[in-house]
Amino acid sequence: MQQFTVPQFIDVEDKIIGPITVRQFLIMLTGFMFIGLFYKLFDFSLFLVTSILVFGISGIFAFLKINGMPFHYFVLNFVQTLGKPPLRVWNNRLNLLEAEEEKEVKITPTETFERPRLVTTSRLAELSLIVDTKGVYRGDNNNGIKVNE
Repeated sequence: MQQFTVPQFIDVEDKIIGPITVRQFLIMLTGFMFIGLFYKLFDFSLFLVTSILVFGISGIFAFLKINGMPFHYFVLNFVQTLGKPPLRVWNNRLNLLEAEEEKEVKITPTETFERPRLVTTSRLAELSLIVDTKGVYRGDNNNGIKVNE
């Protein structure tokens, strides 16, 4: 049988320049390109204000993580949450209609209806032991268990 190596740590991004990943590098590069564009377009005081703002925003998007996920995922989840209704209301009428539909089902005397057996905790432990021993242990009482011999 062939053996294969299973990749591990697939959620860790590759580092390209020291501790900086490709995503972080591209975000910061985009921020620096905007800063260069602002240097050409604006006078020095406006350039200074906008460049500090862009540098801060790009740094936040590149390096900040909230609950172990990058900041841009947090922003996307936040925007999606804003689009959903803030309050969910349970509609009891739908459940009543479903209950009425279930009551309408009638079983004729010719049909047989088997009620499913309830499995208790002790019964679950016994079934677990039978499965763990691969059928060697057959249980104290074989209530409904068919074992191939």
